[in-house]
Amino acid sequence: MSVETAPQQASVSGGRLPLGVYLLAFSLFAMGSAEFLLAGVLPEIADDLQISLSSAGGLISAFAIGVVIGGPPFAIMALHWPRRTTLVTTQAIFAVSVMIGLLTESYAVLLATRFLCGLAYAGYWAVAAVTAISLVTPDRTARASGVVVSGLSLAMIAGGPAGTLLSYFTGWRGGFWGVVALTAVGAVSSLLGVPATSANEEPSVRRELHTMRQPQLWVVYAATILSTAAYMISFNYLAAFLTDITDIPGVWVPAVLALFGVGAFIGLSIGGRISDRRPTHALLAGALGILVSSVLLALLARYALAVIPLVLLLGIAGFVLNPAIYGRVFTIASKAPTLAGATTVSAFQLGISLVPALAGVALNAGAGITSVSWIGAGLAAAVVPTALVDRTISRRRSQMTVKG
Repeated sequence: MSVETAPQQASVSGGRLPLGVYLLAFSLFAMGSAEFLLAGVLPEIADDLQISLSSAGGLISAFAIGVVIGGPPFAIMALHWPRRTTLVTTQAIFAVSVMIGLLTESYAVLLATRFLCGLAYAGYWAVAAVTAISLVTPDRTARASGVVVSGLSLAMIAGGPAGTLLSYFTGWRGGFWGVVALTAVGAVSSLLGVPATSANEEPSVRRELHTMRQPQLWVVYAATILSTAAYMISFNYLAAFLTDITDIPGVWVPAVLALFGVGAFIGLSIGGRISDRRPTHALLAGALGILVSSVLLALLARYALAVIPLVLLLGIAGFVLNPAIYGRVFTIASKAPTLAGATTVSAFQLGISLVPALAGVALNAGAGITSVSWIGAGLAAAVVPTALVDRTISRRRSQMTVKG
């Protein structure tokens, strides 16, 4: 058995969540800032290492690969580790990997450290989500998950832009040293403020793998991949969309991008409050919101007064789904929370990774930049049947339970 104490679900009064949940969100903010910072300093990295911009872009892919393929195996290895120990270990691996990358002049070494960062990031995210739900009562699972994931939206709003600004004055390494410092603060905070928790049952690799065989779980993962690609395809090309079509001055583009992050934070707050009781409503509302926002962005692309609030709405709709997704995963895979959580992180990252390929097909065929919004709308429409299939399976299981 774990040397740590068994989880004690917090009895939270006044609607507040335990401090540990917010500390987990802060750590995800610290580590996630590195993901959004990199895109802002790619030209500087390319110049400093004397490589092409496309080669520098490979650093983004290395991180994504680490998250997609590394998270689930890491989760299996860490099953028998105390959760708080695992959290701090992944933060240490992340921080040390970043530091090695900052101290090298070798592109190959930097590429390897980015892969290790992705691996540690996925491991932390999965264990943090499981730890958060162990700190609250079952009726607050989605809300606690939503708060933890909100650290990522804060990284998008503030962490990435602030790191980019710091790198502007100190060189591209300066922003990443800031990430290292924040990650160290997060690790110390985890040691001091996150209660020691362990699984309700003795961890079992066989049980986790058996639980992962449920078709319903993979329906939710399909919804995760589709919905993430649906809103990220518009977000990733917003800069070109705003300057080339909407004709917004370049100086205002970062502010509009940050507005998407504000919407994401609002969406997580809303989704976290409704997803525990009505997960299907949250999934459908988010999918339809992405669909409508994407269509209107394509149709009203030339009108700044319409586009700017639509960017906010796209962020809200996109992130309303996230707490519901986590809630459904941990409900369906209650006996495999660590592996299921890691696979959820991989599904999110896979959705993001699909965006360049999907957009590239349209743009290379000569379609305009607004085509990405139409693709996003189509992906969002595909989320609807997955949400309905998930609800149908759940209802059938409930009826069988009642009859049994």
